[in-house]
Amino acid sequence: MDTPGASSSRYTTPPPREAPNFDMTPEQVKRIELNRLKAKARQREREAQSTSSSATNVNGKRPLGVVPATSTSPTAPKPPPKLKRDSRLGKYFEYDLSKMVNSKGGFLVEDGKEVDEDVRAKEKERERQRAMQNLEPPIYLDPKLNPRCKECNSMDIDQTYKKVFGCLVCNKCKNEKPEKYSLLTKTECKEDYLLTDAELRDQELMPHLLKANPHKSTFANMMLFLRYQVEDFAWKKWGSPEALDAEWQRRVDEKKKKKNKKFEESLRELRRRTRETVWQKRKDQEHKHTFGVVEKGPDGMGKQICHECGFTIDISSALEVEQLDVNLYRSKTLYLPPRARGVFGGQVISQALVSANNCVDPSFGLHSLHCYFLLSASAAVPILYNVDRVRDGRSYVTRAVRAVQRGRTIFIMLCSFQRPEPRQPTFQLPMPPDVPAPDACEGIEVIYERLFKETTDSKVKDFCLTALEERRRSPIEVKLAGVRESKDGIPVFLYWHKARNTPVRYDPAFQKCILSYISDSQFISAARRTLAYVNQGGKGPTKVVMQTSLDHSISFYSDDFDCGDWLLYVIVSESAASGRASVHGRMYTPAGTLVAVCNQEGVVRVDDRDTAAAVKQKL
Repeated sequence: MDTPGASSSRYTTPPPREAPNFDMTPEQVKRIELNRLKAKARQREREAQSTSSSATNVNGKRPLGVVPATSTSPTAPKPPPKLKRDSRLGKYFEYDLSKMVNSKGGFLVEDGKEVDEDVRAKEKERERQRAMQNLEPPIYLDPKLNPRCKECNSMDIDQTYKKVFGCLVCNKCKNEKPEKYSLLTKTECKEDYLLTDAELRDQELMPHLLKANPHKSTFANMMLFLRYQVEDFAWKKWGSPEALDAEWQRRVDEKKKKKNKKFEESLRELRRRTRETVWQKRKDQEHKHTFGVVEKGPDGMGKQICHECGFTIDISSALEVEQLDVNLYRSKTLYLPPRARGVFGGQVISQALVSANNCVDPSFGLHSLHCYFLLSASAAVPILYNVDRVRDGRSYVTRAVRAVQRGRTIFIMLCSFQRPEPRQPTFQLPMPPDVPAPDACEGIEVIYERLFKETTDSKVKDFCLTALEERRRSPIEVKLAGVRESKDGIPVFLYWHKARNTPVRYDPAFQKCILSYISDSQFISAARRTLAYVNQGGKGPTKVVMQTSLDHSISFYSDDFDCGDWLLYVIVSESAASGRASVHGRMYTPAGTLVAVCNQEGVVRVDDRDTAAAVKQKL
């Protein structure tokens, strides 16, 4: 090799030389191999420790650990995402196709269920039999044996028509003559030919073809009928095509009439609601009267005057009502008897009857009324009478009247009107004999005045003063004609009644309204007097603590009477029980004609505390 000073060339590698040949014994070779293996094991151990530790390696970096796939760490490797199914394809079910069996019915065998070979064999046999039934009949070589179309004599017969309807027709004639061989649905048969479900379901009477409903698979199968068979049956049922058309037109007209009637009823209901809404608005805006005590006018009649507006209630005009709208009326005056719970019931009956008369043809006359008193009426607020035209017949007319005060129904009446039938026979219960004339009888006012002078009890005097005030305010004059005892020991009360200040004779309709006012006078009080008469001598309690009317009914049998003249009122209380009592009355003219028959039930309660104490003492 050249020296550096001798030459400017680079150093060169010395030429290869043969390695010295050292001979090693087998023991030495074995030791060297063991050491090599131990060194490799220590190297692996050091690499494992440096990998699991957080110490930096020779490059100053922390070694990265491998996170297993089963780890829950966020840095763990994630499996590849599954393919998502398109939601537009709808729901589906995953089946194990290896267990799927063709059952010829679209069913799948349940998991773990073995296939029954006998059942499979039976199903195959039934399928074969169905296939044989659906096969078209064979065509014979002899043309005479083959069925032919009855229209064109062709052998191309529609086998479905032949099998279902028994009709021999080819496809060509079927398409060319739809007016005869077209198919009709069940709805068309019912609407156009007026056939019933029972007739259409009868396979022998009306052969039909079942076909899947094209609208929805869950709907029932369609029933299709052959047109000429349907027409033949309809002609036999109705007689002729003209009779069928007449019946169809009649049903259409009736259906249209019912539809119009329903529309009119809905329209009336809408009008009624609108009218009630308008009335309620007016009611909220109108002045509320505040009446004071009863004041006597120049004519001696009692009056009640509103302190705010000066509105005056004249008791003599007790029957007048004011029309607010169609079928809607309002009272003008209300009469509150002294010590009474509410307005006089006869006035409510008569005002409701006047309202009903205004909604009836004058050619009809009232023959009966039935009413119920639901709540006590206040004299401070007018009463609204709503008339319902229940029925309009040729001989009878019915009206219902609902009396409302402060938004609550206080009174309901149902009255019936009749067209007069004068040629019908008549009879009546005669008037009681030997009834004194009105001029020979004392008025109720005279009786109370005499009792007031004769008694020394202050409570009786107060009662007499109250009764006298009531009689002076009442537009009805009353006289006592006597008290008689019937064969059964029940007292019968006889009163003469007439209306005061009647300058003219009113028409029969208004006369019946006045009579309705009179009918509630001295009526339920007869039950109280009968109770005192029957239980006199200590037989039972007689002190009445509550008395009010529950229901009232009147039947009229004559129009020839005048309430401005005297009417005899025969009253008898027939029964009392459970705090209730019934009274029956008949009204006669002075000539003895029975005008009306009245019935009433009311609450008549006595003070039973003494009786309860006596019973308790016995126990």
